[in-house]
Formats: sequence, structure tokens, C-alpha cells
Amino acid sequence: MIGYRQQNIANRYDAIVVGSGAGGLTAAVLLAKYGGQRVLVLERHYAPGGFTQSFRRPGFDWDVGLHYIGQLHDPRFPLQLLFDRLTDGRLEWSPLPEVYDRILIGERCYEFWSGEERFRRKMKEYFPEEGGAIDQYLTRVNECAAAMQRYFAERALPPILSRLFGGLMRRPFLRFASRTTAEVLGELTDNRQLAAVLTGQWGCYGLPPSQSSFGIHAIVAQHYFDGGSYPRGGAARIAEALAPAIEAKGGTVALCAEVDRILVEARKRAIGVRMADGREIFAGRVISDAGAANTFRRLLPEHLPGVDAVLGEIGSIPPSIAHVCLYLGLEGSSPELGLSGTHLWVYPDQDHDGNLQRLFSDPDAPLSVMISSASAKDPDFERRHPGHSTAEIASLVPYEWFRNWEHTHWRKRGPDYEAYKALLTERLLDAFYRYVPAARGHVRHAELSTPLSTRDCVNHPHGEIYGLAHTPRRFKLRCLGPRTPVPNLYLTGGDAATCGVMGASTGGILAASAILHRNLFSALLNA
Repeated sequence: MIGYRQQNIANRYDAIVVGSGAGGLTAAVLLAKYGGQRVLVLERHYAPGGFTQSFRRPGFDWDVGLHYIGQLHDPRFPLQLLFDRLTDGRLEWSPLPEVYDRILIGERCYEFWSGEERFRRKMKEYFPEEGGAIDQYLTRVNECAAAMQRYFAERALPPILSRLFGGLMRRPFLRFASRTTAEVLGELTDNRQLAAVLTGQWGCYGLPPSQSSFGIHAIVAQHYFDGGSYPRGGAARIAEALAPAIEAKGGTVALCAEVDRILVEARKRAIGVRMADGREIFAGRVISDAGAANTFRRLLPEHLPGVDAVLGEIGSIPPSIAHVCLYLGLEGSSPELGLSGTHLWVYPDQDHDGNLQRLFSDPDAPLSVMISSASAKDPDFERRHPGHSTAEIASLVPYEWFRNWEHTHWRKRGPDYEAYKALLTERLLDAFYRYVPAARGHVRHAELSTPLSTRDCVNHPHGEIYGLAHTPRRFKLRCLGPRTPVPNLYLTGGDAATCGVMGASTGGILAASAILHRNLFSALLNA
């Protein structure tokens, strides 16, 4: 993986992938391994991986988006097999502590223990009068997550089969996903504290209970019931482990390679891309990992057949929320400073929706934050940076806070922007020291990313962290999936499936399955 201008890029490939996030790389690997295809992956940033990339400063490194992935610490889980087959076993995983999340609401703390039955027992200890509601909640989560498999599999079916069987495959999941998380939980309990605890991971999908689809809540909650894992060596290891399979078939992952347009022959089928420098590269198919909005609004010519209808549909879904993240480099090892692999979700009170509304109307309202430490989760960190550790403090915030500077450039946004970042840094540091007091006095580096950082690094125009928002309406749209109205153009990544590394990778498997007319989930699990 080297720069576009340093690569000997050919003029034609079997497939071109725009973007090197988990979805783009997964699709490219599968086309290479199962289709024998020569694939060119074009990444506009200087590092591959999208939200799985890492960055370094002297003595430290951090991940920009990945905090944990579920169902990977046990070889019996299908996801472990999927990643092993995708990377030929090049990726190692380290399990998080048995308590993988702590939900802190006001002054009260609730622990999420790995193992569904331990989770059930712990919730009943906290809420002994809500045993029936907790049992019903777990039943609905598991039913919804099980129905998800057919819902997404339908997206890769040939159109004729989709017309025949699509409704039956989608309906069980949409029974849950077409309703909000708050609506479903409201049928089970009127205990607002219990509902707030059960939805304490809503930052993983970016919408509070009254706005989020219960479908995405169930997918995320069930994904972590058996705990979480973290890639040994950091999130950047994911792209490093996937790239060799692409290169083995003569493909290339090119960095600093910005695509200006997807080329469409005679307003009919995709035939390649035009780069920002004007060069045209051709391929039998193009797979976009740039997000649905970017793909249809920015990368395609105007008024292609069927595309205006898609634009109308996705225009009804807002972009997901933005975020700020404070990256800390500390003197001292993780154990010395009291840093652990358990994530802290900190909320002012039990009203997740109200807290977010207040923040949108008043920037001085209390922040909800998520505190994590990559160094505490990664057994290899001490070898890379002996005597050092890291922490990340993230908060979901409106993009509007930063709109005044949206036309500025990285490191050239002016003193007002830097002053605002300093103010936010102090607020996040206060939250960090409250829960990790031993770290006070040990911070050697503090660097705040804002929605403008997200926009510049992954090309999401509103700094959105999860693509299109995961509302109930999103899951009803038929245009979100690997197939597009433009022949030979496919979508991959989170907008083709759901948010998160596993959601984006699922989008990659769906895209490759649709292209190769083969069930690659089955091929990966049964190879």
C-alpha cells in the first residue's frame, strides 16, 4: 500500500473499489479470492481503513473509530471464522475484560457482563422487580437479530428472486426495525432507569431511543452479549491483514488517490473512474465504499435513469450524528494509571433523548461521553510504546457547532477554532479525570478531533460517523443495498448494511455476493 503517484497503476482492472474502509476492503478481498479478480482499491486519504485506520504521534498511536467488536474471541463464533478466512489468519484478537461496558447514569453504575445469562442475572440484580421485562427484552433482541440475517441476505439476491421472495425475507426483521427503540421498550417496561441502562450503548449507532430503529439497537446489543474483542496491534492491523489477499491476485491498494467521478458509458453502465488529476481508469465494475449520499450525489453524472428516485429516497434520511474525540497520550502504563479495557458510558441522567436535545440547543449543556483506552485493550501496545498509555474520550455533538469553520483547511482554521477546541478539551478532560483520577498530571499529549476532522479524513460532508442515520425509515428503503440503478455499479460498506466494522464488512460480503452470484457468507463459513 503506497501512494497513488508512486504506484504503477494499470489502465484497466476487473473491478475498482472507491474507498478502503472495512466494506471496500472486504469486497475487494472476496472478489480476489473467490472471483480471481484483479481489483484496484482507491483511497483518497494517506492511510487505508476508513474508521479502522490509526494515527501516530511520537510515543503514541490511536485508533480513530474502532473500540471493540463482538463475537470474535471464541473460534465457535461465525465472525471469528469470517475474519480468519478473509485475512488468512493474519489478524489476532484480544478479548476485553468480562465487564466490557459500564453504564454510568448520574451517580449510579451498571455493569454489562459478557455472557447473555450473566447479563440477564446482573440486570435482574439491579432491577429485581423488572425480571419479566428483562426476559422479554432479551427475547425480542434475539428474535430481531436472528431475523436480520434473511433481511440482509435478500439484498444480494438477483432481482427476479428478490421480487419473488423478498417480502417474506424482509418482513420478520421489519416487524422490529420499523419501530423505534423507545416504542419497543415502552411496551415492556415503564421503568425509565432500566430503559436508559438497556440503551446505554446508543452511542454505538448514534441515535437515542426515540429516534433509533429497534433493529439497529437489537443488532448492536446482541452483538456484544458475549463480550468484545480488540485487534492485537491496533485497528490499523485490519487493513494490513486484508491487503495481501488483494495484492496476491495482482490488485493494488492505492493511497492519496482521490476519485473525481464514476464513469458511465452513454448514461447506462459504469465503466471506470476519473481521478482528481484527470486520469481515467477502466474496469468491468465499480464498487463504491464512499457512502450512498456521496456516491449518488457527488460521484455520478446528473439525472441518470433511476438515480433521481434514489436521491429522493436517501434524501429523506438525515446524516448520522457527528462527534468530537479527545486523544490522550499519557506517561505511565495502563495498569499504573488505572486504565482498563472496560468502556465507560457516562450520562448526566436517564433521559438520553433529552440530554441530546439540550446539547443541540445549548452547547454548554452537560456532555455525554464514552471513555476508552486502546493501550489497555491491546497486549502489543507496551511493546510498541513502553511506559506509555493512551485514552480516548468521545462525545456525540452537532455538526452545527463547527459550521463557521467548514470552509477552512486542516491546521489552518484560525485562532477562534483553536480556542473553541481548547474549551472542549478542558470539558472532556474534566470528565476523564473524574473517572480516571490517577491519570491527572500524566498527560503528555492531548489532541482533539472534531466533525471537520471526520469530514476531511473520510469525506463525510457533515462529519457524520455512521453514514445515513439508523432511523426506522432507513430500514424500509429498498435502495440501500449492494445493487444500484446503474448497471455494474455496486454499493458496499455501512450504507449497504449497517454501521460499525462488522456492518461495513457485511456490506462488503453482500456486494461481492451480488457480483459473483454466490452466497459468500456460506462460502466463508464452510471453506
